[in-house]
Amino acid sequence: MAVRSKMFDYGMLKQQEFDIPVVVVGNIAMGGTGKTPHVEYIVESLMGKYNIGVLSRGYKRATSGFVLATPQSRPEDIGDESYQIYRKYGPEITVAVCEKRVDGIRKMLEINPGINMIILDDAFQHRYVKPSVSIVLTEYNRPVFNDRMLPYGRLREPRTALNRAEIVVVTKCPPDMKPMQYRIFKENLNLFPYQKLYFSRFNYGHLVPVFPSEVDSIPTLSSLSPDTSLLVVTGVANPKPFARYLRRHKAKVKLRRFPDHHNFTASDMESIAQQFDQLPGKQKFIITTEKDAVRLLNNPYFPHQLKDKIFYIPIKVEFIDQGDSDFTLGVEKTIRDSRLFKT
Repeated sequence: MAVRSKMFDYGMLKQQEFDIPVVVVGNIAMGGTGKTPHVEYIVESLMGKYNIGVLSRGYKRATSGFVLATPQSRPEDIGDESYQIYRKYGPEITVAVCEKRVDGIRKMLEINPGINMIILDDAFQHRYVKPSVSIVLTEYNRPVFNDRMLPYGRLREPRTALNRAEIVVVTKCPPDMKPMQYRIFKENLNLFPYQKLYFSRFNYGHLVPVFPSEVDSIPTLSSLSPDTSLLVVTGVANPKPFARYLRRHKAKVKLRRFPDHHNFTASDMESIAQQFDQLPGKQKFIITTEKDAVRLLNNPYFPHQLKDKIFYIPIKVEFIDQGDSDFTLGVEKTIRDSRLFKT
């Protein structure tokens, strides 16, 4: 990884530069930092000012090459994260997937010449595109300075790779962070003066039915009693913060964890149904993440008798310490600076 990075630095491997701003959102650790909610935050903050295109590789999709998201797209066509983003913001933004990001950007601009900003999801290591701003996320509970390179840890690149980022975000911060905790991160990350550091956390929304047409009433977490059981079904890299949030409430919580981006099989659905039937309590529900909900919604094996029992919890990113607007302003300023430097 270090040799490859130097080859880009010295121009031995070429980077393609585009005439529009390219914002890269990524990390140097394997998954679990909250990239998709942060991409959504940037989209919501800037879609009124820019005609945005979001491009990712479409991890674990069943297709290959360039695929443009359309109303007929399914998670297996474009990946669950791109599908989630398109469901929320399409057709106001353009969403596509492509393993070769240079080709993907070119094709997006051919299809929609009005695009004047590209957001690359999970592309910090994909250096064939020269970004206007690179945003790297590191998780509060497992920051890069306490991690090691694969296979001994979860880092894809050495910690020094952070030097390529203009913005670093510490994600999934607890709601009661103390000044000392901010200082520990600032000292251990030891960023350069040109780099900006932000802290973010997740705000959890209300329960949303995965199958709205099957549900007559929607419970609230605050109304659940100790005689209620929740089967928490997740296929994300790090479900612990999600489960920890649910355990703040009175209901009993049982976590059923699957691998990240898991494609649920008929056997999985049968196992989930059996586990649900065995839960104690007068009331029982299945709770899942928003990312898992898009896969379960389109899963042909999901048991019909459980469709009125399963809900997901949407999450929103909130920036703390410096305030929400500062992050967006920081992104825009970095873009402007990069354009001025280019000219």
